[in-house]
Amino acid sequence: MLDSSKFSVFAISIIQTLQDNDFEAYLVGGCIRDALNGISPKDFDIATNATPEEVRKIFKASRIIGKRFRLVHVFNRSELIEVATFRAGKQNSDTLVKDDTGKILRDNVLTLEQDCHRRDFTVNALYYCPIKDEIQDFHAGLKHINKKILVSIGDPQGRFEEDPVRALRAVRFSTKLDFKIDNRVKDAIYDKSHLLSGV
Repeated sequence: MLDSSKFSVFAISIIQTLQDNDFEAYLVGGCIRDALNGISPKDFDIATNATPEEVRKIFKASRIIGKRFRLVHVFNRSELIEVATFRAGKQNSDTLVKDDTGKILRDNVLTLEQDCHRRDFTVNALYYCPIKDEIQDFHAGLKHINKKILVSIGDPQGRFEEDPVRALRAVRFSTKLDFKIDNRVKDAIYDKSHLLSGV
C-alpha cells in the first residue's frame, strides 16, 4: 500500500521491537498523510498501547518526557523518534484528567479506537503498520485525501474550543497540501478565532 522505503528504518525497527514484545505499534499522523500526498515524510511518530514506562524498559536509549502528555523519545546517533501511548478524546471523557478550566491535563489510554477519535483531522488519523503494510483508517481519511479536503474529526466547533490551535493547523495543512477546507471547519475557524488570544 505504501512504499516503506520512504520511512525511517530506525522508526520501523522500533515498531518491530514493540510488536515483538506483544504491543501494538504504528506510524501515525503526518508521515502517513504526507507519503500518501507525494510529499517526502519527515517526522516519524509512533503510537502504541505500551505505557511510557514499558517503552522505556524496552529501549535503553530512551527517555520519558512531558508532564501533561507523557511521551518517550527513543534515539540513536542520528535520529530521535517520538513514541506516544494511545490517548483518549472527548468521547472517552471518563479517561481524561482535566483542570478547573476544562483543559485536558492527562489522557493516556490503551486502545487504538480511542486514540484515533482525539486526533484533529481525518487525514491525520491514519495508522500504518510497515510490518504488515496495512493502514487503519477509522474516519475516512483515505477518502478525504483522495478528495483533497480537510475534514474535522467530530464537531469542529467543540474541537476548536478544546484546542484553539487546531484552527491554525487547519490553515497550515490546507496550504501545505493544497486541500480545500470543509465548510464546517471554515465556520469554526471564524467562530472560535477569539480563543486564540488565550493561547
